[in-house]
Amino acid sequence: QLQLVESGGGLVQPGGSLRLSCAASGFTLDYYAIGWFRQAPGKEREGVLCISSSGGNTYYADSVKGRFTISRDNAKNTVYLQMNSLKPEDTGVYYCAVRNTRPQPMCAMTAGWFDYWGQGTQVTVSS
Repeated sequence: QLQLVESGGGLVQPGGSLRLSCAASGFTLDYYAIGWFRQAPGKEREGVLCISSSGGNTYYADSVKGRFTISRDNAKNTVYLQMNSLKPEDTGVYYCAVRNTRPQPMCAMTAGWFDYWGQGTQVTVSS
């Protein structure tokens, strides 16, 4: 059974950092594009960034450029979202999502493009 599990969320002060993890089970991430999305209360889910299966294509939302980075460790079947210089507006539930893009590595920051989702992890940035 294909499963994604996010972890690493929590409460952090503005300017702080968090690293989220997205661990996959039941399949290997080798041929999957991975996206991170977030949803704040009362708002639509928005794309934060995505990375292609090869790691050669990475896209970031303007709001997180220079602060967030995505990386993948296919050996551990895990993807990471490093979030630095966090702001209150980064608060929300963060989700990872995947889509098999074999044979063409690609990604898109559109929620409907992804096939499988994790349950989400809460990130709260507040003093």
